[in-house]
Amino acid sequence: MGNTSAFVVAFLLRAIYGGMQIVTKNAFDEGMNTAVFVFYRHLTGILFLVPVAFVLERKTAPQLSFKVSLKLFVHALYGISGAINIYGLGLSYSSATSSSAIFNLLPAVAFFLAVLLGLETLNLKRIHGIAKVCGILFSLAGVIVLAFYHGPEMKLFNHHHLFHHKSNFHGAVTAHPARTWIIGIFLTTLSTTAWALWTVLQGPMLQAYPSKLLNTTLQMIFATIQSFFIALAAERDFAKWSLGLDARLIAVLYSGILVSGVAYYMQVWVIDKSGPVFLAMTMPITLLVTIILSVFLGEAVTLGSILGGVIMVGGLYSVLWAKKSEHVDVTKQQMVAPAETAQV
Repeated sequence: MGNTSAFVVAFLLRAIYGGMQIVTKNAFDEGMNTAVFVFYRHLTGILFLVPVAFVLERKTAPQLSFKVSLKLFVHALYGISGAINIYGLGLSYSSATSSSAIFNLLPAVAFFLAVLLGLETLNLKRIHGIAKVCGILFSLAGVIVLAFYHGPEMKLFNHHHLFHHKSNFHGAVTAHPARTWIIGIFLTTLSTTAWALWTVLQGPMLQAYPSKLLNTTLQMIFATIQSFFIALAAERDFAKWSLGLDARLIAVLYSGILVSGVAYYMQVWVIDKSGPVFLAMTMPITLLVTIILSVFLGEAVTLGSILGGVIMVGGLYSVLWAKKSEHVDVTKQQMVAPAETAQV
């Protein structure tokens, strides 16, 4: 029952992220400043999270020390406000499909960072060690394909468009010159690396402050403050901060409530219940949802985006298979050791 619940929550989480790619890209194509969007997104998120956290955790909240507060602030800086601002810039320069595909790099990058930090092992003398390295190489190859090969547009059902605006959402992929596209791929890769580091260090952070809801809420509060100053530096004209009844407001409400509010807590919940590897296994769902929505809503999906995404998903599952194989080996060794001791 526990595994079923975790899978359902993870599936909904990935579907939410898939929809976010579409509505956010559309808001940027409407001319919304990426830093202003990130601030509004986080502000909406804390307006949703703070009352919930107060009601549910006011009597059981762990004591919050200055040291833990500082750790939460730093985690929010590089893993939320910094990563999402960089991701927003990358998405504005590329496409929803390419950004979603690069997001699949997260587990491979997280594993690489975990090895560097001594939290994971890599034994190249075993098949699972070789599979891990191959998975990372496949992931890098997918990014290269995504950055340097566009290919023809995949036109299936996109004859009618839900979004109509001046920047021509349908031509968003091909409107960017090659250099701008590569910059977008680089920025989304950089943001994914920051997210990967946040994911790796979220385990120790939960040990330092075990309340999942308050952990998420406090990081979101810090990220909102940080994002305000970033947005203030990026856009001094407050007239451009205004929101109307348009795609910008939809993107802010969707990303703020469903992503910054609900999905962040769902992510921490799944990691706590089933571990980061299980959560990583569901990541291709985001790419699938994004491609389906992109085709139906009118964004151009290129062959290069699909091929790059497929290669990266292959690299992802190579790493995940290797981790599962390694876990099985360790379990067998743990079962054999007591049996040998009993015989002696």
